[in-house]
Amino acid sequence: MKQAKLSLLYSATLLAFMGSANAASLKNTDVEFGGYIKADVMLSDYGNGAPDSGDLSRQFYVPGTIYGKEGNGNQVVDFQARETRFNFKAATDLDGHSLSGFIELDFMTHTDGNERVSNSYSPRIRHAYVSYDNWTVGQTWTTFQNPAALPENLDFVGAADGTPFARQSLLRYTHGNFQFAIENPETTVTPNQGGARITSGNGVVPDVVARYNLKTDGGASFSFAGIARQLNLETKIGATQIDSSSFGYGASVAGIIPIGKDDLRFTATYGDGLGRYMALNYINAGVLDANGDIESIRTFGGFVSYRHWWNEQWRTSVTLSGMQADNDVALTGTGVNKDAYSGYINLLYSPSKPLTFGVEYMYAQNSKENGDDGDLSRIIFSAKYVL
Repeated sequence: MKQAKLSLLYSATLLAFMGSANAASLKNTDVEFGGYIKADVMLSDYGNGAPDSGDLSRQFYVPGTIYGKEGNGNQVVDFQARETRFNFKAATDLDGHSLSGFIELDFMTHTDGNERVSNSYSPRIRHAYVSYDNWTVGQTWTTFQNPAALPENLDFVGAADGTPFARQSLLRYTHGNFQFAIENPETTVTPNQGGARITSGNGVVPDVVARYNLKTDGGASFSFAGIARQLNLETKIGATQIDSSSFGYGASVAGIIPIGKDDLRFTATYGDGLGRYMALNYINAGVLDANGDIESIRTFGGFVSYRHWWNEQWRTSVTLSGMQADNDVALTGTGVNKDAYSGYINLLYSPSKPLTFGVEYMYAQNSKENGDDGDLSRIIFSAKYVL
């Protein structure tokens, strides 16, 4: 820990270039710079033809993006360093009150660069929040998700089809093992008889989430979360004015169970109207009936991952993941997503704590109600250095 009588801005700049330390203090404020560098080489085989270069599916597995593009070749190779991220944290003791701020950026999901010349991609905000004692406000993981239970996969999300996954702005209160939050509302709806997704920007009632975190004497940890949300849509489709709302809810349990040096990780989620909270919005929250009213769509998903340590440097994770939707095809039509499954196995090697090399094989299959499907086989080689 280095002492410095510098401005906070100068301290942050200094920390970014310090080779011997990534933390410092300024009066009553501790500042810390972190993140990691990660490089991936991905060899992919799409059953129906690969998406174009720069497509989201070429960056990581996203359910619903692997149906392919007819006419394109099936096999592609992609080199990327998009997952590289950096973060900055400041923590202050205010006469017994705790104040902290955290911001983190990476370079995923953007398509504004290209592979022809510079491979340059814009940074995006992952997290940006302030915590004061028990209160947190800003953008971070949804309270409905337990990110600590995610498997150790080389794919960016890993088990994307079987887990709740969202970062968004929220206001959260933590009391002991309990967490309560109001979070950003956003509704996605399928038109009657199918068609392009409708995204509503009309929600005025925040999503409400509660979670209980539990740790056992044996080292296991569990979380139990519930969500209640209003599905709302006010828009005009053709000559029809739509003004409808419905109720959505869900429950999720996640955990990490130590088994000797190994561990078992899992998540199971069920809900009606979960929509974007599950499987990266593979299924919409609801569908419009003939009268323009929203009917919620029921979904279920989960994953299980076993991580085995061969020794102090080598480890393997085996992961199975999947989700299903209970579509009313009389309303949605048969062109909507039905289910998604994926499996992963990897071998990771860490010659020192901050450095990891790895190889992973993954296979994913998605299908629609009409029987159309898509599949993806991918081998990922990665190198990661934690700052």
